[in-house]
Amino acid sequence: MTEVTFHDYSKLGGDEKAALLRRSETDISTFIEKVAPILEAVRTEGDRAVARFGRDLDKADVSEDKIKVTEAEFDAAFKAVSEDVIEAITFGIENIRHFHEEQKPEAMWLKEIKPGAFAGDRFTPIKSVALYVPRGKGSFPSVTMMTSVPAVVAGVPDLAIVTPPAPDGGVDAATLVAARLAGVKTVYKVGGAQAVAAVAYGTETIKPALKIVGPGSPWVVAAKRSLAGIIDTGLPAGPSEAIIFADDTLHGGLAALDLLIEAEHGPDSSAYLVTHSRRVADEALAALPDHWARMTEQRVQFSSMVLSGKCGGIILTSSVEESYDFINAYAPEHLEILSTDPFAHLGHITEAAEILLGPHTPVSIANFCLGPNAVLPTSRWARTFGPLSVTDFVKRSSIGYVTAPAYPEFAKRAHKLAEYEGFSSHAHAVSAVRDTYLPKRG
Repeated sequence: MTEVTFHDYSKLGGDEKAALLRRSETDISTFIEKVAPILEAVRTEGDRAVARFGRDLDKADVSEDKIKVTEAEFDAAFKAVSEDVIEAITFGIENIRHFHEEQKPEAMWLKEIKPGAFAGDRFTPIKSVALYVPRGKGSFPSVTMMTSVPAVVAGVPDLAIVTPPAPDGGVDAATLVAARLAGVKTVYKVGGAQAVAAVAYGTETIKPALKIVGPGSPWVVAAKRSLAGIIDTGLPAGPSEAIIFADDTLHGGLAALDLLIEAEHGPDSSAYLVTHSRRVADEALAALPDHWARMTEQRVQFSSMVLSGKCGGIILTSSVEESYDFINAYAPEHLEILSTDPFAHLGHITEAAEILLGPHTPVSIANFCLGPNAVLPTSRWARTFGPLSVTDFVKRSSIGYVTAPAYPEFAKRAHKLAEYEGFSSHAHAVSAVRDTYLPKRG
């Protein structure tokens, strides 16, 4: 039986509490070193390197002439995926699209700041974005849905998915179904650090992009950090992490059930049950073996490694306030509030990328089909980043318009501040000299 890591939080020292905040990818210096030759090879060799790394690293049958998914492969995917899975993907895409359409900012707004002077914003789509869809520990049509739909809603004209190839050289069929239903027509068979390099530099087949979004392994995270000066790498989304917060109003077996959701992604995941109820903690421990008995062997292996390791387990706090404090310090990617009155706790949580309320809103539903985006910041980046959204696929331009009647009042103040800061050209541009060039008012 797996020995689940158990922490009595109030009895831990400062260093031990700090250790609980670490994620598996916190120190990726070794990955930075390892990805460097991969990035350079893709930069200099293009498709040849992409295909070689597909064969060597992904153990996939990939050749230079088969990097891009063909229309025939898209068509075959719809025949390979069952109708009920296609229906579930369609259901999810509809909800995700509806949510992100509501989120989309208006194309432009202008407000009158002072009589005759207007200021506002204009939003236009980013010209090209690459969407990273992982594969290593599973197939993720859900990530395709979550990245593709807001990009399409935002109106990005040039979209491409990069995703690791399977051993046969193909792409997960459900991922291709999700891509086509979401509105993305271009998919490349490349993953890992080489995918990030390919869309950053471009190859003979793969067009370079201005930005890349989507979660990935430490290899992907390291490649993004290394190429941040070449391509916009978006929000930091690494290995999965979750906190299940449970008060004493529900059975601990439910908390254990949901604790396994993100823990099963892989041994680099992080997952904690945080509770101030000893009963809930004990019930969760007792329920885990039954839950594991219903899971596949690989997912049992992954989740048991997480829950018995340094980045997972059960944290028993001395009070609900101590639970709040730990959650806010941890700033999780996913947070469930398991309570019959979750809104009583919501106001105390300020640092979490996704907050799911009550016993009927498990991470599973949010990951696949509720609507809000499930591509979320990890490694405490929820303190400054939010979920992937339509706004990640648009850029904002400030708009200003000063009319002739309003100009003198603004010019007077600008001239004064320009002189104070020592910028003579700034001051000169709003001096009497300008008046000699301005159109004469009727």
